Amino acid sequence: MNWTAKWIVPATPMEDVCPEFYKAFSAKTVRKATLTVTAIGVYEAKLNGKRVSNYVLAPGWTSFKTRLQYQTYDVTELVGGENELTILVGRGWHRGPWRSIRPLPPAGLLAELTIESADGTVKTIATDESWQVRESFVRRSELYNGEWADARVENAPLQPVALFEKSMDNLIPQEGEIICEQERIRPRRIFQTPKGETVVDFGQEVTGYVEFTVTAKAGEQVSISHAEVLDKEGNFYTENYRSAKARLEYVCRDGVQTYKPHLTFFGFRHIRLDAFPGTPKLDDFTAILVSSELKRTGKMRCGHAMLNRLYENVTWGQRGNFLDIPTDCPQRDERLGWTGDAQVFVKTACYNYDVNKFFQKWLGDLAADQLESGAVPNFIPAIGEKGCSAAWGDVAVIVPWQLYLSYGNKDVLARQMESMKAWVRYIGNDTKDPYLWTGHGHFGDWLGLDAPVGSYKGSTREDFIASAFYAHCAGLLAKMSEILGEDPAEFRDLREKIVAKFRATYPEYQTQTECVLALVFALTPDPAATAAELAKRVTDCGTALQTGFVGTPYILYALSQNGYADLAYDLLLREAYPSWLYPIKKGATTVWEHWDGIMENGDFWSADMNSFNHYAYGSVMGWVYEEAAGIRPLETAPGYERVAIAPQPDSRLGWLEASVETKYGTVFSGWYYETEGLRYEIRTPVEAEVTINGETKTLAPGNYLFFA
Repeated sequence: MNWTAKWIVPATPMEDVCPEFYKAFSAKTVRKATLTVTAIGVYEAKLNGKRVSNYVLAPGWTSFKTRLQYQTYDVTELVGGENELTILVGRGWHRGPWRSIRPLPPAGLLAELTIESADGTVKTIATDESWQVRESFVRRSELYNGEWADARVENAPLQPVALFEKSMDNLIPQEGEIICEQERIRPRRIFQTPKGETVVDFGQEVTGYVEFTVTAKAGEQVSISHAEVLDKEGNFYTENYRSAKARLEYVCRDGVQTYKPHLTFFGFRHIRLDAFPGTPKLDDFTAILVSSELKRTGKMRCGHAMLNRLYENVTWGQRGNFLDIPTDCPQRDERLGWTGDAQVFVKTACYNYDVNKFFQKWLGDLAADQLESGAVPNFIPAIGEKGCSAAWGDVAVIVPWQLYLSYGNKDVLARQMESMKAWVRYIGNDTKDPYLWTGHGHFGDWLGLDAPVGSYKGSTREDFIASAFYAHCAGLLAKMSEILGEDPAEFRDLREKIVAKFRATYPEYQTQTECVLALVFALTPDPAATAAELAKRVTDCGTALQTGFVGTPYILYALSQNGYADLAYDLLLREAYPSWLYPIKKGATTVWEHWDGIMENGDFWSADMNSFNHYAYGSVMGWVYEEAAGIRPLETAPGYERVAIAPQPDSRLGWLEASVETKYGTVFSGWYYETEGLRYEIRTPVEAEVTINGETKTLAPGNYLFFA
């Protein structure tokens, strides 16, 4: 875009107050009007008092030094004869709480309104010295601490703006999905805690904010705190938010009024009414889910109520953490795009929703923040982060590959190829031992249940994990090079050498996770023996998981693909700690960071790192789609141009149905235990390789019924 606009800021700094930029203008009969805008912070634009879009928290979160999105809106229907354009700007991510980017830049605005009149004349209204600014009713807004608004502030005195010297070289058009309000949730109950606190329970963990209605006198206050859970006595609990205050403060005007935050978001299930005029009622409150706008593509239901609840928890967790970037959690003083979480969850994400555009935008930020050495920071956008770890940085290769499989997206391979090569070559330059990755220091099998006392890292050897992922990514890169018409020899040869060195260095496997990685990355010379060892390690500890972030996403695959599907189901359906279903027995409505975030006795696992909306372990639903239901895209026909369907039923579920909407139509797989045996229903819009009871048939598009 050829900008005529200039960056503007308040001439007099407004400190914490969110400025509202202002421009009055007149227009003739309008044929077409478009507004293009971005900000240093997050913005909300209104024309004649009406929002120009349902996009909230625009312009989103990118690697701002090199990539700042701008949005273009059709505002034809909003323009009249005499007009007022107002744009409210808050801190958001660009001017966020991270120390690494201090001192904070000023609240800046860049906007350009183009009006084409009926007579063919074109008028451009661009940010410059003629604009004005005033203090807004939003007195403070910040991502971790919340928002403070004063409804008594209206039409504050207009002040001059100043030009701000800022390069426009980093401006890019909107790449990701827009962020918007998704669902409105009525509270389940209002109650008094043992401490006498007034608490509203929405019955569901939500990322977003609360809208409330109150009748009050001018100057009275509404004060709201947010929390995920109650403690074991039933009192409001916020310790796991760490330093994030997560509060909404509102000073009322006279009369009935409704308010919701404009420039921030929270992660919560409960709110505490620290101040609220009158007697609160259920109808006074609505929780609003805010998330990237993603199309639902996958569905799963079965005859096991707790597994259905787990599936719902996974989808809620995905929506709550897919807020422009894939965050680790939405509530505490973090909310970062941790690469390890995205790596383990991307497959499940692609089944549940269409995340093609969402992840492409994030991968652009990954490439922008990748270090010159090729190292991938542990979270993206990096905001100063320089560290990297195996299974975290490998997201640079694993996500593009999954987007290719799920959507047939060849373009993302081409766009990310240099980034992927840089990552794999970085490993080769960083290691102490050629064809392994050793001596670096990693997160390891993070939160592994076999961790030594006092450690967050499981007992799996860090060099083992790093070298296993090195081999895996080299192999994927060879495949992707060949797909793009490049010579795959470099990375094919590299993988072969890594595997040979790996087998010589690690002839024995010491943990569940080591067995798992050796199997799923085809590193073991004897899969049958390794699978038997894994099965023994699982059963010897009471048929339970001992894995962490690295091993858990893959363990059911390692079992079911090597003859132990029953044991995989044992783990999936286990209800005692540690398990996917244990948190559900404790009332979870999203996926927890720790299996025992709330322990059996009601105590909390910890205060400093105990999120109750942490989607990574929800990666198990990928296994349910691919192994239990059996729906899988083919490498030779990505994007479901053809499909494999090989269900693995288990009588404990009774029945299972799963479907995936693709660009060719909906693929459906269902199986049902009946009196006379198993019934399978298959519906496919494309040619399918269907495997039932070990027998594979190639079927034309259509609907099929099988009995076994």
